Amino acid sequence: MAKLYFYYSSMNAGKSIRLLQSSFNYRERGMDTILYTFKFDNRFGDAKISSRVGLDAPANTFDPELNIFADVLKKKTPKTACILVDEAQFLTKNHVRELCRVVDELDIPVLAYGLRSDFLGEPFEGSMYLLVLADELVEVKTICHCGKKAIMNAKFDANKKIIRNGEQIDIGGNEKYAPLCRKHFVDGVIDGPVN
Repeated sequence: MAKLYFYYSSMNAGKSIRLLQSSFNYRERGMDTILYTFKFDNRFGDAKISSRVGLDAPANTFDPELNIFADVLKKKTPKTACILVDEAQFLTKNHVRELCRVVDELDIPVLAYGLRSDFLGEPFEGSMYLLVLADELVEVKTICHCGKKAIMNAKFDANKKIIRNGEQIDIGGNEKYAPLCRKHFVDGVIDGPVN
């Protein structure tokens, strides 16, 4: 029986590499996967999922207007064994419900990978509904500069000063975000290398 899985973490925990590895495992056994990523995250090229270790794969893109269920219906084949979603925090509530339909009506597992919260410590819409509706929740762990488990995402300026306001969606990587434990997030401390 298919399930909706939500793999969540702070940034730099290896979510994208896990997604790419899962897709590779299915494909190596002769099965098809359908990959999705957020349309507006094109740091590594359009319609591509990339990991920090250098692996990447082409992907379909989603934006707020896409009906993912209808898109999967068009793209699936008899060999489609899994749907994989990167940057799942950018899904909408409707997207998450559509992914539930993929699982429940098409009996295709969905593995969604994303951040739990933004740089203000607030939930993303997609993450919030995945936390509520996913069959399985899997925390992907990484560490703060102090060695404790990082659960927050801090946005910082050129002087490593934490930014506490702004738009929720501001695409970026190590040049502007760092994973922190809750204590250092609250205290506003970024110490050590961030890249």
